[in-house]
Amino acid sequence: MKSHKIINDPVYGFINIPSELIFAVIDHPYFQRLRRIKQLGLTDMVYPGALHTRFHHAIGAMHLMSITLDQLRNKGIEISEEEYEAALLAILLHDIGHGPFSHALESILLKGLHHEAISLLFFDALNKQFHGQLSLARKIFVGSYERKFFHQLVSSQLDIDRLDYLQRDCFFTGVSEGTIGADRIIKMMTIVNDQVVIEEKGIYSIENFLSARRLMYWQVYLHKTTVCAEKMLINLILRAKELKNAGINLPGSEELLLFLEKDPANDPKEGQKDWLNDFSQMDDFDVWGAIKLWKNEEDFVLREISHMFLTRNLFKIHLGNQPFSTEEIRHMKRKVQSKHSFSNQDMEYFFSSGEISNYGYLAKDKIWILTKKGEVMDVAMAADLPNIKAMSKIVKKYYACHAKNLTLR
Repeated sequence: MKSHKIINDPVYGFINIPSELIFAVIDHPYFQRLRRIKQLGLTDMVYPGALHTRFHHAIGAMHLMSITLDQLRNKGIEISEEEYEAALLAILLHDIGHGPFSHALESILLKGLHHEAISLLFFDALNKQFHGQLSLARKIFVGSYERKFFHQLVSSQLDIDRLDYLQRDCFFTGVSEGTIGADRIIKMMTIVNDQVVIEEKGIYSIENFLSARRLMYWQVYLHKTTVCAEKMLINLILRAKELKNAGINLPGSEELLLFLEKDPANDPKEGQKDWLNDFSQMDDFDVWGAIKLWKNEEDFVLREISHMFLTRNLFKIHLGNQPFSTEEIRHMKRKVQSKHSFSNQDMEYFFSSGEISNYGYLAKDKIWILTKKGEVMDVAMAADLPNIKAMSKIVKKYYACHAKNLTLR
Protein backbone atom coordinates (compact mmCIF):
# COMPACT_ATOMS: atom_id res chain seq x y z
CA MET A 1 0.00 0.00 0.00
CA LYS A 2 1.14 3.54 -0.68
CA SER A 3 0.81 4.34 3.01
CA HIS A 4 -0.06 2.36 6.08
CA LYS A 5 -3.84 2.62 6.54
CA ILE A 6 -5.36 2.31 10.01
CA ILE A 7 -8.76 3.08 11.51
CA ASN A 8 -9.20 4.03 15.15
CA ASP A 9 -12.15 2.01 16.40
CA PRO A 10 -13.76 2.82 19.79
CA VAL A 11 -14.17 -0.89 20.62
CA TYR A 12 -10.85 -2.41 19.49
CA GLY A 13 -8.50 0.53 19.08
CA PHE A 14 -6.37 0.74 15.95
CA ILE A 15 -7.45 -1.54 13.09
CA ASN A 16 -5.08 -2.22 10.20
CA ILE A 17 -6.28 -2.28 6.60
CA PRO A 18 -4.12 -5.18 5.37
CA SER A 19 -4.19 -4.83 1.56
CA GLU A 20 -4.70 -2.43 -1.34
CA LEU A 21 -7.72 -4.41 -2.54
CA ILE A 22 -9.47 -4.30 0.85
CA PHE A 23 -8.79 -0.57 1.13
CA ALA A 24 -10.17 -0.02 -2.39
CA VAL A 25 -13.36 -1.95 -1.49
CA ILE A 26 -13.77 0.06 1.72
CA ASP A 27 -13.27 3.26 -0.28
CA HIS A 28 -15.95 2.30 -2.83
CA PRO A 29 -19.23 4.31 -2.74
CA TYR A 30 -21.22 1.10 -2.22
CA PHE A 31 -19.37 0.46 1.03
CA GLN A 32 -19.12 4.09 2.14
CA ARG A 33 -22.95 4.21 2.09
CA LEU A 34 -22.86 2.03 5.23
CA ARG A 35 -21.64 5.10 7.15
CA ARG A 36 -25.14 6.49 6.68
CA ILE A 37 -27.06 3.44 7.90
CA LYS A 38 -27.27 2.97 11.66
CA GLN A 39 -26.51 -0.50 12.95
CA LEU A 40 -29.51 -0.57 15.28
CA GLY A 41 -32.06 1.44 13.32
CA LEU A 42 -34.41 3.20 15.75
CA THR A 43 -32.89 1.75 18.93
CA ASP A 44 -31.45 5.18 19.80
CA MET A 45 -35.05 6.08 20.68
CA VAL A 46 -34.38 3.91 23.76
CA TYR A 47 -30.58 3.97 24.12
CA PRO A 48 -29.33 7.41 22.98
CA GLY A 49 -25.80 6.13 22.47
CA ALA A 50 -26.82 3.57 19.84
CA LEU A 51 -25.73 5.75 16.94
CA HIS A 52 -23.05 3.47 15.51
CA THR A 53 -23.30 2.44 11.88
CA ARG A 54 -23.11 -0.60 9.62
CA PHE A 55 -19.72 0.78 8.57
CA HIS A 56 -18.44 0.50 12.16
CA HIS A 57 -19.68 -3.07 12.39
CA ALA A 58 -18.25 -4.21 9.06
CA ILE A 59 -14.79 -2.83 9.85
CA GLY A 60 -14.91 -4.38 13.34
CA ALA A 61 -15.96 -7.77 11.98
CA MET A 62 -13.09 -7.66 9.50
CA HIS A 63 -10.69 -6.96 12.38
CA LEU A 64 -11.99 -9.90 14.41
CA MET A 65 -11.74 -12.14 11.34
CA SER A 66 -8.06 -11.24 10.96
CA ILE A 67 -7.42 -12.09 14.62
CA THR A 68 -9.28 -15.39 14.22
CA LEU A 69 -7.36 -16.41 11.11
CA ASP A 70 -4.06 -15.54 12.82
CA GLN A 71 -5.04 -17.73 15.79
CA LEU A 72 -5.94 -20.62 13.49
CA ARG A 73 -2.64 -20.29 11.69
CA ASN A 74 -0.84 -20.42 15.04
CA LYS A 75 -2.60 -23.74 15.69
CA GLY A 76 -1.27 -25.21 12.47
CA ILE A 77 -4.29 -24.63 10.22
CA GLU A 78 -3.01 -23.85 6.74
CA ILE A 79 -4.54 -20.66 5.35
CA SER A 80 -3.10 -19.18 2.18
CA GLU A 81 -2.70 -15.43 1.66
CA GLU A 82 -5.44 -15.59 -0.98
CA GLU A 83 -7.84 -17.32 1.45
CA TYR A 84 -6.90 -14.89 4.21
CA GLU A 85 -7.74 -11.82 2.11
CA ALA A 86 -10.89 -13.43 0.69
CA ALA A 87 -12.21 -14.26 4.18
CA LEU A 88 -11.68 -10.65 5.27
CA LEU A 89 -13.53 -9.41 2.19
CA ALA A 90 -16.38 -11.87 2.76
CA ILE A 91 -17.02 -10.67 6.31
CA LEU A 92 -16.41 -7.04 5.32
CA LEU A 93 -19.19 -7.19 2.72
CA HIS A 94 -21.62 -9.52 4.52
CA ASP A 95 -24.01 -6.65 5.41
CA ILE A 96 -23.53 -4.41 2.37
CA GLY A 97 -27.06 -5.25 1.16
CA HIS A 98 -28.79 -3.50 4.06
CA GLY A 99 -31.02 -0.60 3.08
CA PRO A 100 -32.37 2.34 5.09
CA PHE A 101 -33.12 1.32 8.69
CA SER A 102 -31.88 -2.21 7.92
CA HIS A 103 -34.29 -4.91 9.10
CA ALA A 104 -37.22 -2.55 9.81
CA LEU A 105 -37.83 -1.69 6.14
CA GLU A 106 -36.24 -4.76 4.58
CA SER A 107 -39.48 -6.28 3.30
CA ILE A 108 -41.18 -2.93 2.66
CA LEU A 109 -38.93 -1.22 0.13
CA LEU A 110 -37.98 -4.44 -1.68
CA LYS A 111 -40.51 -7.26 -1.32
CA GLY A 112 -39.13 -10.77 -1.10
CA LEU A 113 -35.47 -9.75 -1.21
CA HIS A 114 -33.50 -10.46 1.97
CA HIS A 115 -30.51 -8.24 2.62
CA GLU A 116 -28.18 -11.20 2.06
CA ALA A 117 -29.55 -11.60 -1.47
CA ILE A 118 -28.89 -7.91 -2.10
CA SER A 119 -25.41 -8.29 -0.58
CA LEU A 120 -24.74 -10.99 -3.17
CA LEU A 121 -25.82 -8.64 -5.96
CA PHE A 122 -23.41 -6.03 -4.62
CA PHE A 123 -20.72 -8.73 -4.47
CA ASP A 124 -21.26 -9.48 -8.16
CA ALA A 125 -21.23 -5.80 -9.12
CA LEU A 126 -18.04 -5.15 -7.16
CA ASN A 127 -16.40 -8.33 -8.46
CA LYS A 128 -17.03 -7.13 -11.99
CA GLN A 129 -15.57 -3.72 -11.23
CA PHE A 130 -12.51 -5.27 -9.56
CA HIS A 131 -11.95 -7.69 -12.47
CA GLY A 132 -12.79 -10.91 -10.62
CA GLN A 133 -10.64 -10.27 -7.55
CA LEU A 134 -13.62 -10.96 -5.24
CA SER A 135 -14.46 -14.37 -6.73
CA LEU A 136 -13.06 -16.40 -3.84
CA ALA A 137 -14.64 -14.05 -1.29
CA ARG A 138 -17.99 -14.59 -3.01
CA LYS A 139 -17.60 -18.37 -2.78
CA ILE A 140 -16.86 -18.08 0.94
CA PHE A 141 -19.86 -15.79 1.41
CA VAL A 142 -22.34 -18.17 -0.24
CA GLY A 143 -20.74 -21.34 1.19
CA SER A 144 -19.63 -22.88 -2.10
CA TYR A 145 -15.90 -22.84 -1.32
CA GLU A 146 -14.53 -26.33 -0.66
CA ARG A 147 -13.14 -25.41 2.77
CA LYS A 148 -16.48 -24.97 4.54
CA PHE A 149 -15.12 -23.59 7.80
CA PHE A 150 -14.49 -20.22 6.13
CA HIS A 151 -18.23 -19.82 5.51
CA GLN A 152 -18.96 -20.85 9.12
CA LEU A 153 -16.76 -17.98 10.29
CA VAL A 154 -18.86 -15.61 8.17
CA SER A 155 -22.32 -17.06 8.82
CA SER A 156 -23.24 -19.54 11.54
CA GLN A 157 -24.50 -19.58 15.10
CA LEU A 158 -21.02 -18.69 16.31
CA ASP A 159 -19.70 -16.44 13.57
CA ILE A 160 -17.50 -13.37 13.53
CA ASP A 161 -20.51 -11.23 12.65
CA ARG A 162 -22.18 -12.02 15.98
CA LEU A 163 -18.99 -11.69 17.98
CA ASP A 164 -18.60 -8.13 16.74
CA TYR A 165 -22.17 -6.90 16.88
CA LEU A 166 -22.73 -8.17 20.43
CA GLN A 167 -19.61 -6.42 21.70
CA ARG A 168 -20.28 -3.29 19.67
CA ASP A 169 -23.99 -3.01 20.51
CA CYS A 170 -23.22 -3.64 24.17
CA PHE A 171 -20.60 -0.86 24.08
CA PHE A 172 -22.82 1.75 22.42
CA THR A 173 -26.05 0.98 24.30
CA GLY A 174 -24.36 0.55 27.67
CA VAL A 175 -26.23 -2.72 28.29
CA SER A 176 -23.61 -4.58 30.30
CA GLU A 177 -25.57 -7.85 30.23
CA GLY A 178 -24.49 -8.23 26.60
CA THR A 179 -20.80 -8.48 27.48
CA ILE A 180 -19.10 -11.50 25.92
CA GLY A 181 -15.56 -12.86 26.05
CA ALA A 182 -14.90 -12.63 22.31
CA ASP A 183 -11.13 -12.75 22.74
CA ARG A 184 -11.30 -16.00 24.66
CA ILE A 185 -13.82 -17.53 22.25
CA ILE A 186 -11.50 -16.75 19.34
CA LYS A 187 -8.51 -18.20 21.18
CA MET A 188 -10.47 -21.41 21.82
CA MET A 189 -11.43 -21.86 18.16
CA THR A 190 -9.88 -24.55 16.01
CA ILE A 191 -10.79 -26.60 12.95
CA VAL A 192 -11.67 -30.32 13.03
CA ASN A 193 -12.88 -32.12 9.90
CA ASP A 194 -13.30 -28.80 8.11
CA GLN A 195 -15.64 -27.33 10.72
CA VAL A 196 -15.22 -24.74 13.43
CA VAL A 197 -15.07 -26.20 16.93
CA ILE A 198 -14.41 -24.75 20.38
CA GLU A 199 -11.94 -26.39 22.72
CA GLU A 200 -13.63 -27.74 25.84
CA LYS A 201 -11.99 -25.24 28.16
CA GLY A 202 -13.88 -22.49 26.31
CA ILE A 203 -17.32 -23.97 27.00
CA TYR A 204 -18.24 -21.46 29.70
CA SER A 205 -17.44 -18.60 27.34
CA ILE A 206 -19.90 -20.15 24.87
CA GLU A 207 -22.56 -20.43 27.58
CA ASN A 208 -22.03 -16.75 28.39
CA PHE A 209 -22.13 -15.85 24.68
CA LEU A 210 -25.49 -17.60 24.16
CA SER A 211 -26.97 -16.13 27.32
CA ALA A 212 -25.73 -12.63 26.45
CA ARG A 213 -27.17 -12.84 22.94
CA ARG A 214 -30.57 -13.90 24.31
CA LEU A 215 -30.57 -11.02 26.82
CA MET A 216 -29.51 -8.51 24.18
CA TYR A 217 -32.47 -9.51 22.03
CA TRP A 218 -34.99 -8.86 24.79
CA GLN A 219 -33.28 -5.76 26.20
CA VAL A 220 -32.10 -4.12 22.99
CA TYR A 221 -33.08 -5.62 19.62
CA LEU A 222 -36.65 -6.49 20.64
CA HIS A 223 -37.12 -3.79 23.26
CA LYS A 224 -40.79 -2.88 23.32
CA THR A 225 -40.16 0.79 22.48
CA THR A 226 -38.00 -0.17 19.51
CA VAL A 227 -40.70 -2.57 18.32
CA CYS A 228 -43.41 0.07 18.33
CA ALA A 229 -41.12 2.71 16.76
CA GLU A 230 -40.34 0.28 13.92
CA LYS A 231 -44.05 -0.43 13.41
CA MET A 232 -44.67 3.32 13.20
CA LEU A 233 -41.96 3.63 10.56
CA ILE A 234 -43.33 0.68 8.58
CA ASN A 235 -46.85 2.14 8.68
CA LEU A 236 -45.53 5.53 7.59
CA ILE A 237 -43.71 4.08 4.58
CA LEU A 238 -46.72 1.93 3.67
CA ARG A 239 -48.91 5.04 3.71
CA ALA A 240 -46.39 6.91 1.56
CA LYS A 241 -46.37 4.02 -0.92
CA GLU A 242 -50.16 4.01 -1.03
CA LEU A 243 -50.29 7.74 -1.74
CA LYS A 244 -47.53 7.56 -4.35
CA ASN A 245 -49.25 4.71 -6.17
CA ALA A 246 -52.48 6.74 -6.11
CA GLY A 247 -50.70 9.40 -8.15
CA ILE A 248 -50.16 11.88 -5.32
CA ASN A 249 -46.87 13.78 -5.52
CA LEU A 250 -44.76 13.58 -2.39
CA PRO A 251 -41.51 15.36 -1.56
CA GLY A 252 -38.43 13.20 -1.09
CA SER A 253 -35.20 12.07 -2.69
CA GLU A 254 -35.38 10.70 -6.22
CA GLU A 255 -34.28 7.22 -5.13
CA LEU A 256 -36.70 6.93 -2.22
CA LEU A 257 -39.62 8.06 -4.38
CA LEU A 258 -38.65 5.45 -6.98
CA PHE A 259 -38.91 2.62 -4.45
CA LEU A 260 -42.10 4.06 -2.95
CA GLU A 261 -43.83 4.15 -6.32
CA LYS A 262 -42.80 0.70 -7.54
CA ASP A 263 -40.61 -2.27 -6.78
CA PRO A 264 -37.99 -2.12 -9.55
CA ALA A 265 -36.22 -5.26 -8.34
CA ASN A 266 -39.35 -7.37 -8.89
CA ASP A 267 -40.82 -5.55 -11.89
CA PRO A 268 -40.10 -7.32 -15.23
CA LYS A 269 -40.35 -3.97 -17.01
CA GLU A 270 -37.57 -2.62 -14.80
CA GLY A 271 -35.41 -5.71 -15.05
CA GLN A 272 -32.93 -4.19 -17.49
CA LYS A 273 -32.45 -1.04 -15.50
CA ASP A 274 -29.75 -0.65 -12.88
CA TRP A 275 -32.04 -0.61 -9.82
CA LEU A 276 -29.13 -1.76 -7.64
CA ASN A 277 -27.35 1.51 -8.33
CA ASP A 278 -30.50 3.40 -7.30
CA PHE A 279 -30.71 1.29 -4.16
CA SER A 280 -27.06 2.05 -3.39
CA GLN A 281 -27.94 5.76 -3.25
CA MET A 282 -30.43 5.28 -0.39
CA ASP A 283 -29.69 5.43 3.31
CA ASP A 284 -31.28 6.52 6.60
CA PHE A 285 -31.01 10.19 5.62
CA ASP A 286 -33.38 9.71 2.68
CA VAL A 287 -36.08 8.55 5.09
CA TRP A 288 -35.39 11.17 7.78
CA GLY A 289 -35.31 13.90 5.14
CA ALA A 290 -38.66 12.73 3.82
CA ILE A 291 -40.15 12.63 7.33
CA LYS A 292 -39.14 16.26 7.88
CA LEU A 293 -40.89 17.20 4.63
CA TRP A 294 -43.93 14.98 5.13
CA LYS A 295 -44.80 16.69 8.42
CA ASN A 296 -46.25 19.48 6.28
CA GLU A 297 -48.25 17.28 3.90
CA GLU A 298 -52.03 17.43 3.63
CA ASP A 299 -52.52 13.72 4.24
CA PHE A 300 -53.48 13.23 7.90
CA VAL A 301 -51.66 9.92 8.44
CA LEU A 302 -48.44 11.02 6.77
CA ARG A 303 -48.44 14.34 8.58
CA GLU A 304 -49.26 13.02 12.04
CA ILE A 305 -46.90 10.05 12.14
CA SER A 306 -44.07 12.25 10.79
CA HIS A 307 -44.71 14.76 13.59
CA MET A 308 -44.83 11.92 16.12
CA PHE A 309 -41.42 10.70 14.99
CA LEU A 310 -39.81 14.11 15.10
CA THR A 311 -41.11 14.75 18.63
CA ARG A 312 -40.58 11.15 19.83
CA ASN A 313 -44.28 10.81 20.53
CA LEU A 314 -44.22 7.04 20.07
CA PHE A 315 -47.02 4.50 20.06
CA LYS A 316 -48.07 2.90 23.32
CA ILE A 317 -47.38 -0.83 23.32
CA HIS A 318 -49.01 -3.71 25.20
CA LEU A 319 -47.02 -6.94 25.58
CA GLY A 320 -48.27 -10.37 26.61
CA ASN A 321 -47.14 -13.98 26.72
CA GLN A 322 -50.38 -15.11 25.06
CA PRO A 323 -51.93 -13.88 21.80
CA PHE A 324 -54.48 -11.11 22.20
CA SER A 325 -57.98 -12.34 21.49
CA THR A 326 -60.07 -10.92 18.69
CA GLU A 327 -62.27 -9.23 21.27
CA GLU A 328 -59.28 -7.68 23.06
CA ILE A 329 -57.96 -6.29 19.78
CA ARG A 330 -61.41 -4.98 18.88
CA HIS A 331 -61.75 -3.33 22.31
CA MET A 332 -58.35 -1.60 22.04
CA LYS A 333 -59.16 -0.36 18.55
CA ARG A 334 -62.52 1.03 19.65
CA LYS A 335 -60.87 2.83 22.57
CA VAL A 336 -58.18 4.39 20.38
CA GLN A 337 -60.64 5.32 17.66
CA SER A 338 -63.06 6.98 20.05
CA LYS A 339 -60.26 8.97 21.70
CA HIS A 340 -58.80 10.32 18.46
CA SER A 341 -61.75 10.08 16.05
CA PHE A 342 -59.70 8.11 13.50
CA SER A 343 -61.49 6.87 10.43
CA ASN A 344 -61.52 3.12 9.86
CA GLN A 345 -58.95 3.52 7.09
CA ASP A 346 -56.63 5.63 9.25
CA MET A 347 -56.80 3.09 12.07
CA GLU A 348 -54.78 0.69 9.89
CA TYR A 349 -51.81 3.04 10.33
CA PHE A 350 -52.29 4.02 13.96
CA PHE A 351 -52.77 0.48 15.31
CA SER A 352 -50.62 -2.63 14.82
CA SER A 353 -50.43 -6.05 16.41
CA GLY A 354 -48.26 -9.12 15.97
CA GLU A 355 -45.63 -11.26 17.63
CA ILE A 356 -41.91 -11.20 18.30
CA SER A 357 -39.76 -14.24 19.01
CA ASN A 358 -36.35 -14.99 20.44
CA TYR A 359 -34.15 -17.99 21.07
CA GLY A 360 -30.74 -18.45 22.61
CA TYR A 361 -29.54 -21.53 20.76
CA LEU A 362 -30.80 -23.01 17.50
CA ALA A 363 -30.31 -26.77 17.79
CA LYS A 364 -30.29 -27.44 14.03
CA ASP A 365 -27.26 -25.14 13.55
CA LYS A 366 -25.01 -26.61 16.20
CA ILE A 367 -22.01 -25.18 18.01
CA TRP A 368 -19.44 -27.94 18.35
CA ILE A 369 -17.20 -28.56 21.36
CA LEU A 370 -13.89 -30.44 21.09
CA THR A 371 -13.55 -32.45 24.30
CA LYS A 372 -10.26 -33.29 25.96
CA LYS A 373 -10.72 -36.86 24.72
CA GLY A 374 -10.78 -35.60 21.12
CA GLU A 375 -14.52 -36.08 20.62
CA VAL A 376 -16.67 -33.45 18.93
CA MET A 377 -20.00 -32.82 20.69
CA ASP A 378 -22.94 -30.44 20.45
CA VAL A 379 -22.54 -27.74 23.10
CA ALA A 380 -26.00 -28.59 24.46
CA MET A 381 -24.73 -32.08 25.26
CA ALA A 382 -21.27 -31.05 26.42
CA ALA A 383 -22.39 -28.33 28.84
CA ASP A 384 -22.95 -29.33 32.46
CA LEU A 385 -25.68 -26.73 32.87
CA PRO A 386 -29.21 -27.24 31.54
CA ASN A 387 -29.67 -23.62 30.43
CA ILE A 388 -28.43 -24.19 26.87
CA LYS A 389 -31.05 -26.88 26.30
CA ALA A 390 -33.66 -24.49 27.70
CA MET A 391 -32.46 -21.71 25.39
CA SER A 392 -33.21 -23.91 22.38
CA LYS A 393 -36.90 -23.19 22.95
CA ILE A 394 -38.26 -20.33 20.87
CA VAL A 395 -39.96 -17.82 23.17
CA LYS A 396 -42.73 -15.68 21.69
CA LYS A 397 -44.31 -12.49 22.95
CA TYR A 398 -47.35 -10.80 21.50
CA TYR A 399 -47.87 -7.08 21.11
CA ALA A 400 -50.46 -4.50 20.22
CA CYS A 401 -49.40 -0.89 19.78
CA HIS A 402 -51.32 2.26 18.97
CA ALA A 403 -51.15 6.03 18.90
CA LYS A 404 -51.12 7.41 22.41
CA ASN A 405 -51.43 11.14 21.87
CA LEU A 406 -51.39 13.15 18.68
CA THR A 407 -48.68 15.79 18.43
CA LEU A 408 -49.74 19.21 19.67
CA ARG A 409 -48.82 22.06 17.34
